[in-house]
Amino acid sequence: MSAAAPVAELPDLPLEAWEPTRETLHLWAQIVGKVKLATTTPLNHWWHVALHVDVRGLTTRRLHHEGTTFQLDFDVLDHDLVARTSDGRERRLPLRDGLSVAAFDAGLHGLLRDLGVDVALREEPFGTPISDIPFAQDEAHRAYDAAAVTRFWRALRWVDRVLTEFAGWSCAKTSPVHLFWHSFDLAVTRFSGARAPERAGADPVTREAYSHELLSFGFWPGDRAVRFPAFYAYAWPEPEGLTTRPLRPQPAAAWQEGPTGSMALLPYDRVRAAADPRAALLAFLESAYQAGAEAAGWDRDALRSSACPSPAVMASEVFGRAG
Repeated sequence: MSAAAPVAELPDLPLEAWEPTRETLHLWAQIVGKVKLATTTPLNHWWHVALHVDVRGLTTRRLHHEGTTFQLDFDVLDHDLVARTSDGRERRLPLRDGLSVAAFDAGLHGLLRDLGVDVALREEPFGTPISDIPFAQDEAHRAYDAAAVTRFWRALRWVDRVLTEFAGWSCAKTSPVHLFWHSFDLAVTRFSGARAPERAGADPVTREAYSHELLSFGFWPGDRAVRFPAFYAYAWPEPEGLTTRPLRPQPAAAWQEGPTGSMALLPYDRVRAAADPRAALLAFLESAYQAGAEAAGWDRDALRSSACPSPAVMASEVFGRAG
């Protein structure tokens, strides 16, 4: 893979430079996500709770409560949390350095009360090692580097577009491209259609999320366990021989062993530095899919969409340009 100047769409995202902000933003997103959980119709695999990348940041899309349709947006250009209703009303909570999780929580509920759509939440973090402090008591997390948040959104915007392109290569049941606020990752998931064995000791959230055989792909900005932004892929259940299958681009992509199974990882910085970042990421996603689907015995021909490039094009324009 030849080196080149990073494309303008892919900003530098060193975790250490904005980790306090990343953790605060994650907790804010959990609060907004719980409002969405309380005000939208359930979908399989918890797809209804996720946030989505939009033209100014992250959005819940349409929510409904007490006869009112409303929406919550993280506007990372003006740096406001925006609440809008379908009858034209709008309230804003400025996002700034020093705004604690507790103050954000109180401010958001204030906006919702003003609009007549406030809901009771379980006011504590879910599924993250960042904090176990109830939201209304969390004065510790209060960092907000506005420029870093905008850079993160610019990366999400680019990744969302590439993941959406890749999603179209399959006619299998496929999730939307969405951001899960419990783990703070942008993900898309394909399913074989077969039921999966239940995970031992699984809670109701995990049991529903992993009810069927799947291959999942995504991006996260790094956390306390993985100290750099990265792309990932994994299979559930993990088929025998998965990690013996090749990944692309080489040598950047590799299988890693984790506490819950094997995961393919590709550092964000290796994609950012690639001669063709889009081709590099598509090569990673497709190679991880082929590895998982082949190892698990999926009917890859039946699941192939007419939008997927031909094998010759894949070899020359995707794998070939990815190194």
